[in-house]
Amino acid sequence: MADLTAGQPQSAQPPPWHASAAYLYSLHLDGPALAWEYLRRHPGYRLAWRMQATDTGAARPWGLRTLEDPTLDAREALPQWLNIRARAIRVVPDDEAGANDCPFEFWRLPGRKALQHDGQGLVLATRWPGCCARMVLAPELQDGMPHVFAMPAGRGPRARYRDMAADLDLLAAASRCEPLAVARPRPSPGAMQALHNLQALDAAQAGASLREIAEGLFGATEDWHADSALRAQVRRLVQRGRSLVGGGYLTLAGLDPLVSANMDEIAPPQIVPEQNARIY
Repeated sequence: MADLTAGQPQSAQPPPWHASAAYLYSLHLDGPALAWEYLRRHPGYRLAWRMQATDTGAARPWGLRTLEDPTLDAREALPQWLNIRARAIRVVPDDEAGANDCPFEFWRLPGRKALQHDGQGLVLATRWPGCCARMVLAPELQDGMPHVFAMPAGRGPRARYRDMAADLDLLAAASRCEPLAVARPRPSPGAMQALHNLQALDAAQAGASLREIAEGLFGATEDWHADSALRAQVRRLVQRGRSLVGGGYLTLAGLDPLVSANMDEIAPPQIVPEQNARIY
């Protein structure tokens, strides 16, 4: 039988960045997870992963203890930021435990758990829908031991305490009844901007023009001209995405105020716009 479609033009498939639904997971990422999304898009970092994946010294300039696979998005990757111990909840044995104190039970923690050794000890990340808790486990801690949660002293202890208390409240609620899904209110403007930043950045790195990016993100572009508000908005999205990839992600990861003075070398090379990116 003759192929009736032979010689007929095939409809062009939209580029991968065109599907906004593929970026919805970014609406629920915290700062360190969102920072990873920008870092893994840095061409220099991807090259470092390919060329020096076994060299631990190659990770330090990027703000990491070890290099993480850039093909993994924030739902799968567990990047070891240099400040992970300052931001994580510390779990240590309780030397003054009472009869009614709860024991530490690893397998009763909610979510999907992952353990990593950061060179000093075990770091636990446990994730469930919409949340992620990070804990540093004391070397002497064993399953079934009475335990306490602690945080390191430092600048801004009140803000750090509020963050830790919020994480512990979520952890306690999920331990009682782990949710299968999470219903959230309408995303905040900041969360939507993060989604659009990532989508616009991927489009620009793929060589899309500003107008093509606007069509993919917002639909119709009838009012498109040199001074249009939509064109300016898309330009800002691309510029902000490139700024975050070029080093701004460190602030999202919380490294700027926590990195000590002897770590000034953390300054990854600025991202250079791709030669085939069209700015019109």
